[in-house]
Order: sequence, then C-alpha cells, then structure tokens
Amino acid sequence: MNHFKISEIAKISDGELFLSTNLSDEIISKIVIDSRSFFTGENAVFFALPGPRNNGHNYISDLIEKGVKHFVVSEEKWINNNANFVLVKNTREAMQKLAAFNRKKFQYPVIGITGSNGKTIVKEWLHDLLSENFRIVRSPKSYNSQIGVPLSVMLMNENYNLAIFEAGISQPHEMQKLTEVIQPEIGIFTNIGDAHQENFESLEQKIKEKLQLFKHAKKLIFSENTELVKNEITKFCKKNSVEPISWSLNKKNAILSFSTTTKANSTIIRAKVRAKDCSFEIPFTDSSSIENACHCFATLWVLTEKPDTFLPRFKKLEPVAMRLEIKQGINNCLLINDYYNSDLNSLSIALSVLQQQAAKGHLYKTVILSDIQQTGIPKQELYNQVNKFLSDWKIDELIGIGSEISEYSDTFSVKKKFYESLYDFEKTFQKNNFKDAVILIKGARKFTFEKISALLQQKTHQTVFEINLNALVHNLNEFRNLLKPRTKIMVMVKAFSYGTGDIEIAKLLQYQNADYLAVAVADEGTQLRNAGIQTPIIVMNPEEHSFQNFIDYRLEPNIYSLELLDSFAKAVSQNAMEEFPVHLKIDTGMNRLGFKTNDEIQRAILKIKSSGVLKINSIFSHLAASDDTEMDNFTLGQISDFEKMCTTISEKFNYPIDRHILNSSGIERFTKYQFEMVRLGIGLYGISQTGLRLENIGTLKSMVSQVKTVTKNETVGYNRNGKIGRKSKIAIIPMGYADGLDRKLGNRNGAAFIHGRRVPIIGNICMDMSMLDVTGVDVNPGDEVEFFGTNISILEVAEKAGTIPYEILTGISQRVKRIYLQE
Repeated sequence: MNHFKISEIAKISDGELFLSTNLSDEIISKIVIDSRSFFTGENAVFFALPGPRNNGHNYISDLIEKGVKHFVVSEEKWINNNANFVLVKNTREAMQKLAAFNRKKFQYPVIGITGSNGKTIVKEWLHDLLSENFRIVRSPKSYNSQIGVPLSVMLMNENYNLAIFEAGISQPHEMQKLTEVIQPEIGIFTNIGDAHQENFESLEQKIKEKLQLFKHAKKLIFSENTELVKNEITKFCKKNSVEPISWSLNKKNAILSFSTTTKANSTIIRAKVRAKDCSFEIPFTDSSSIENACHCFATLWVLTEKPDTFLPRFKKLEPVAMRLEIKQGINNCLLINDYYNSDLNSLSIALSVLQQQAAKGHLYKTVILSDIQQTGIPKQELYNQVNKFLSDWKIDELIGIGSEISEYSDTFSVKKKFYESLYDFEKTFQKNNFKDAVILIKGARKFTFEKISALLQQKTHQTVFEINLNALVHNLNEFRNLLKPRTKIMVMVKAFSYGTGDIEIAKLLQYQNADYLAVAVADEGTQLRNAGIQTPIIVMNPEEHSFQNFIDYRLEPNIYSLELLDSFAKAVSQNAMEEFPVHLKIDTGMNRLGFKTNDEIQRAILKIKSSGVLKINSIFSHLAASDDTEMDNFTLGQISDFEKMCTTISEKFNYPIDRHILNSSGIERFTKYQFEMVRLGIGLYGISQTGLRLENIGTLKSMVSQVKTVTKNETVGYNRNGKIGRKSKIAIIPMGYADGLDRKLGNRNGAAFIHGRRVPIIGNICMDMSMLDVTGVDVNPGDEVEFFGTNISILEVAEKAGTIPYEILTGISQRVKRIYLQE
C-alpha cells in the first residue's frame, strides 16, 4: 500500500488523533485487521473491526505487546499512551474512506467486476491475458466484500498502470459504499443468479443494487442473453450516461456477437465487432467458461481496441484455483499447494495459512517459491519485500526456483537453497530432506509446481475426500449467529472429526477461537496436544488406564459416575494437583452415561468438595430427540430437569459453573436454552434440521480405472447381481466398502456423478471396487467421479443406505486421502 502518516489517516477518515508521548507521527505502510495473522508491528496500523461474535478491540493489548504502535478504533475506552490511536465512528467505514482516498490518487484505468458468478475467474483470466502488456494490481483471491475491497484498493500505487477489482454484495445498500472505493472506469457485469437471493425482494432489485458499482463508469460490458439483465442495464446506462457494451451468443444485434464451435476438449469462439471478424480458442467446453471468455474478449476490445494481439493467449488459459489445497505429505510433512499464481498479495495470504497450520506444532516451516512475475515493482525492491514477509512469518527455509529469484539470492536472510529451474530441483530431490515440516508450494503457473507436490505427496490410491475449510467456517458462523455473543461453543472433533480429519480441523477451530474441543477418548486428545492444539479439550469417555495422560496433557474428563469420580480424584491427588477441571454429566432421559438420581448428585457434590483437588468447569446433559418435533415435550422436560439439577449443584460451590445441553439440532430448535455453552457436532459438517443455510463441507470422489462394454444378458460383479438388459458401457472405480462406500448402495440403489450426469452403481459393491453403468456418457479412464458432494447430497446417500449422515462420514476409511481446500 501507499505510505500514510497516522495523522493523515486520522484526517482522511474524519477521526480524532491521539498521539502517544513516546511515539512520533510515523509512516504507515501496512493495514492489519486480524491479530492472528500478524507478527511484527513495524509500520502497521490495526483497524479494530467489531463483529457479531469477535470484536477487534479486544486484541489491542496483545497487539501492542507484539509491537503494533498504531490503531484505528471506534471505542474510546481502549485509548492509552502505549500507542497512537485514531478514534472514528465506524472503523470499517474509516478503512473504506482511506481506500477511496488512495484510489483517487491514480489516473490509470480501473476495471470493476460484479455479478453472481464468474467474478474471480474473469479477473484472473484478464490478468493472464493482459499481464505481458500492463502492470496490473488486482484483488487478491476473491477479496470482494465490504472489507476485502478496501484492502484490495489500498494496494494501488505508482508501480501499476491498470487495476482490476471485483465487488460482491449480500444485501441491499452495500454496493454504494464499494462504488466510492473502486470508482471503476470500465465495468463488467458477469451474470445474475440465486446467491444471497434471500436478502433481496427480487432478482430485479439485486440487479439494480449491483449496478450501483458502475454509476460513474464510462463503459459497461454485459451479456444481453438474459432479457431481465439487458433491460435493467439499458435503463441504468441511459440514466447514468454510461456507454453500454453489450455482447451476445448467436445474436446479431449486440455490439459484439459471438458464435461457438465445440471440439473434443476446447471451443472455437468467433467474434464479430463493427463488421470485423476474428476467432480464438479456449481449452474449455462448458458454458460458464465460454461466457467468461466472451467477457474477457469484450474487455480487451474496450481497453485496447486491438484484441488481435491477445487472441493466441486465450488458448493458454487455465482453470482458476479458487482455494489452497492442504494435504498430507511424506515423512510427516503437511503440504499447502498454491501453485497457480505467484504475486506478493497472494503470497502474504498463503503465508498466513502456513502459520495457521504450523501454529504451536513446532513444525519446520518451508516455502518453495518461484520467480514472482509482472508485479510492476523493481526487482530488488520486490525480493526485499519477499524476504521481509518470510522473516515476519519466521519461515525456517526458502527453496527458490527460477533464474530471477536465484539472481537475487543474496537478498534473503533465511536459510535458503536456489535452483535455476524445476528440472534442476527434480535432479537433486531427495525425500529424506523433507521431514516434520509444513511446506508451502507457491509458484506461477508456468513453473508447473504440481510436479513438486507429486514428489512430496503421501502416496495413496485415487479415492479422495476433499474437505472445504471455508465451508466449515461458514457453518460455524451460521451457528454462532444463533447465539448470544457470550455463549461459548464446544465443537465435537471425536471420531476423526466425523471422518473429516482430526488435526487439521482442530487447528482450524483453534484459529476460529472455539472455546472447547471434545473428543471421545484420551488418545484423541493426546494426539491433538502433540500437534500443538492449546484449546481446552474435554474427553467424553475417560478410561482409568489413561488418567496420567489427562494430567500430563491437560485433558478434562467427563465425570459420569461416583466410581469414576473417586478414581480420578485419587489420580489428581497423587500428582499433587489442585483445582483440576472436570465436567459433570447428568442423565436427564437419554439413559446412557451420567448421574441420574438426586442421591447420586448429592454424593458427587460431597466427594468433589471433600477431595479438594477438583473443580467443576461445566455441568451438561444430552438431549435424546432434539431433532424430532413429535418429541418436543420430552425434550423440554429434559431441559427442565437439567436446570433443576444444575441449580442443586451450583448453589453448593462458590464459583461459576457453565451449563450446556444443546447439541446441533438443539441449537437450531431450542436456542433460548443455550445457557453458558452449547455443543456443536454434525451441524458443523453441513447437516441442518431446520433449513439453516449450511454449506456442503466435503466431496468424496474417485476416478475411473477402466471402461468396458458388456453385452445383453451378461452380469457384473459378485453373485451375478448386476444384471444387464441391453448392450452397456461399464466403468470400474477403485473404491469399495473398505473405503466407506456402503454395500446397500449397490445394485442401482445408489448413484455417482460423472460428466454432468448421475449414473447408477451396478452390481454388488466390492471391498476395493465398484462399478457404474455409464451407458450413453462419454467416459474414459482417469475421469473424475463424485459419490457425494455438490451434486449428490450426503443426506440422499444416507437415506439410500438406510442410515444417518453421521455413519456415512465416520465410515470413510482413513486410507482415503483427505485434501483440505481453503480460500
């Protein structure tokens, strides 16, 4: 970002400046909004953003200790003499004002993109098409929100001569604020869809709201294939004196018209503009990619009036990786794959993810980095900044690949190795050089760093379970929105986090400030502690032989019987401990574990008080049927009994004790009984009882091993149960019941999804294989197959298997590789 004095920030944001007597009016070159992602205070200003659950003001003291000296706040009580403060009415709006001020300093073209889908892809493709001719600043990843947009625009400086920013909104009246920040000269309206539609009265209202981004633009690019979009944009452009640049497929009345010819793996697009014809090829055949490519061509024509120069580059366009991949590597390594682009802004984001994965796990931090291209920054200054990033994030080792980064090897102060090319790296690669490390693989597309990932990847078979970490965070926040700000959340990560992976999920939840994690047995808790998890952990099924692990690893037991209470108190006493935290389980009708009678509870109270070594952190019970409306009277009776028992216990102790009884469906349906804490389980993983807007968190998929033709009256699989009534094409998949594919899904009961089609599972599912009837579908070995995920819901799979989603998730074998995706 450009440099501003703290006094200038105060003036621009209409704030009141409070300078410390010990600090000067210093130059600021970095904005921080997340205390977890920053480690040095040099030249940084922290904007304390309040939210529904987390308030940035609460982290000011910690950040001052880390070295941050400058803060923008909206709560006066935090102002002190240990730092410089700017007091504003609204910190988010203050950041937007600063970004709008920065935008006005530059006269080079700014392209603004909005719509429901395709914003990030169009932005990234435009960058790829234009970067040889322009020095481009663009939104990192999909930074298109009320916070992401100002952070993106603050990146503008004199080193660039073109800017491309995307903007998204989720409710009315948001775009007006982003309009003043971006102020685009050229606009692109990608399309309109159902995303966030619940917050708008109609599609028409949403179109009008999104169009506000372009009210000061000179030209607006859009497809007129949708009549509603065409009509609204035409009226908008006329009212605001914006020149409409319309395009269409297979129509001749638009300014630009396109027609297509589909080949096996590509599409020829012919463009006609002002009586001039040209054509280009893209390596995609789907309608979305064709639409995005047409937007890009129209933009090239508007921006340069000479699109011919750029036509050969369309053939080199690649899929846009919207998320990082996190997967297990060799020798206890964890790989973070982000090898589709390499620039300063995305490097900073990727380093934050690396730190999150390595946090407190004492893992070696390695970055494999290619040359950084088309930044517009002088090379020495560029690699000085890269070195500063690596130092700030305390990276242990840099492996640089490329002639340019090798040329500037002396710039780097961390442990380092350099290779002129990927070939040189591969020649000297030895697996034993990579152990117990988190490895970020970050490179420009042309360096093909996926080959490095293949070398470092833990070899497993082709069936994988992809877990979307962003969806998990979304689901966590959806439940948080139902709760009071002070209500704590305990998240269940037992049973390998419902099949999604224990350590990676626990690290994410720790980063998201979950108050408690819950595991089934002590071994699970010990593994999390060894991985660096510091969040409090409760063990639901404590066993006497593991009591020493409870004490050594600070695990907190669920105490459900007098015998267990006696044994654990004795173990704590033998270790000379005091006030060791325990949690009392009350049985209110589930009739599993727990104290049930008043006599048992009274005796437990006496034992705890007389032991002198235990402290009750919480009292809890379990609802038996919170998801069943016909059982609501029983559920309310459980809650009533629980309240009475909690009162009986709490009044005997002179310290506060948390209470929790709500599980995921309980949080949704009985929110008023949230007490001091709730327990989130299956809801985190995308299953809702009330239609809560949760996201699918995982996709179970494999790939085709072989395709064969089977004639009429032949059979497929064991016991000849896969009967064929016509000449058919069968695909064999290397996934069976040993991977977690329920045998009840065989014999055409279950389905898979391939090439946009649902196809039945035929015959009996085998231990390591299953077969699909793909008759009429163009299927080849190596093609991807989904068993549940975006196209086939886990609820459907569970219903067809005659079970519940819990069993489907926890039944996925640990031999199935987990891959974690994160934006």
